[in-house]
Amino acid sequence: MIKLMAVMGVAALVLGGCAAMPMGGATPDATETLSVSVGPCFGFCPVYKVSMTPQGLVSYDGERHTAVLGARTLDKGPRGYRAVSQKLSAFKPTRGQTADTQCEQRISDQQHYRIVWTAADGTETVLQHDKGCRSPANDQLNKVLESLPQTLGISDWAKQETRPGVSRG
Repeated sequence: MIKLMAVMGVAALVLGGCAAMPMGGATPDATETLSVSVGPCFGFCPVYKVSMTPQGLVSYDGERHTAVLGARTLDKGPRGYRAVSQKLSAFKPTRGQTADTQCEQRISDQQHYRIVWTAADGTETVLQHDKGCRSPANDQLNKVLESLPQTLGISDWAKQETRPGVSRG
C-alpha cells in the first residue's frame, strides 16, 4: 500500500492550456491500476486522491475540504474495478501518452483532475482535465468523474466539508 501511495503522490496537478486529446478508445485493461487526483477550485471543492487496483482495492487520501481527511482503504473486488475501468476507458489517451482535454469553452476556477492508468510494466497513460474545459466530450467526462465517488464507494469520505480556518482553493 505504501508503494501505491507513493505512485499516487508522484501524480502532480500540473495543467497548462488545453491541447488536443488523442483518444485511444481502448478497451479496459484488467491489469492496470487506476488513479484519480482531484484538485482544488476557487471555492471549497473537495481535494483528494484515489486509486484502484485490478483486484478492487481502493485507496483514498482526503487532503482538503473532504468529510474524511487522510488515508482510508476498502475492497470493491474485481467487479468494482471493471465498473470503474469501463467508465473511464472511453476517455483514455493512447498508451504511454499524456494528454489534456480539448476546450471549446472555458469556465474559470474549476477543479482539475489527473487520471492515470498504470500498466503492470509501469507505463503510465495520463489524462489531465480541467472541469471548466467544456465540450460535448468533456461534459460526458465530467458526468463520469462526478459519479466516481459513488462507484468507488468513497462518496461519504469525499463529500465536500468546510472547516473553520481552512481557506478555499
